[in-house]
Amino acid sequence: MNMPDADGLLLADKAFLALRELLIGGGLRAGQFVSMPDLVKSIGLPIAPIREAVKRAESAALVRVLPKRGVVVMEATPEQARECFHLRTIFDQEGARQLVREGSAGKLDTLREMHQRVLDAARRGITPSLQREAKAVDWALHSTLADALDNDSAREIYSRNRDRISIIQHSRPLLPDRIVPAMEEHLEIIDRIIEGDEERAAAAVRDHFRQTLRWWGII
Repeated sequence: MNMPDADGLLLADKAFLALRELLIGGGLRAGQFVSMPDLVKSIGLPIAPIREAVKRAESAALVRVLPKRGVVVMEATPEQARECFHLRTIFDQEGARQLVREGSAGKLDTLREMHQRVLDAARRGITPSLQREAKAVDWALHSTLADALDNDSAREIYSRNRDRISIIQHSRPLLPDRIVPAMEEHLEIIDRIIEGDEERAAAAVRDHFRQTLRWWGII
């Protein structure tokens, strides 16, 4: 029986959260093979809940199970990257439109300040800590756009896709020469929303998608 642990979580849930953290945190890399005994050792839980966690990860397209061998982390192929970033763009466009329609520009003031601070710092010089901050700020905008939809089903799909993108991103860390243009592209999106220009806001999201694919060498 899969009993709750001291924190009240089912062991399978705890195992899945640990496996997910390994995947999106870069502890397991895109395309990497890992055996079940290795997962047991890394996660520190019995084999049964880890098997359940692996099944959940496979259903979320984060890994592929190799029967009686182990699992392979999803690969960061150009096709996979294009698909994941395109799906994010679909949601981001509608989220940008929704923010304009609701007149929610004021909610973006703090987010804009965060982007401007990272941009100004990046123009002076890139440091490891700034790279980490830039990644967090980058996701802050995308999460804001997704949350604007106020749709639980969309939020679940977006969250799963974000996990896949995180695995892809760990296959190629955010390099210094991408930080400045990425922040500029994000500021363009934010400014068009603040101006209340729905079409230009959506266009700015699409441009960010194209520039992201270009940076990945996909187009």
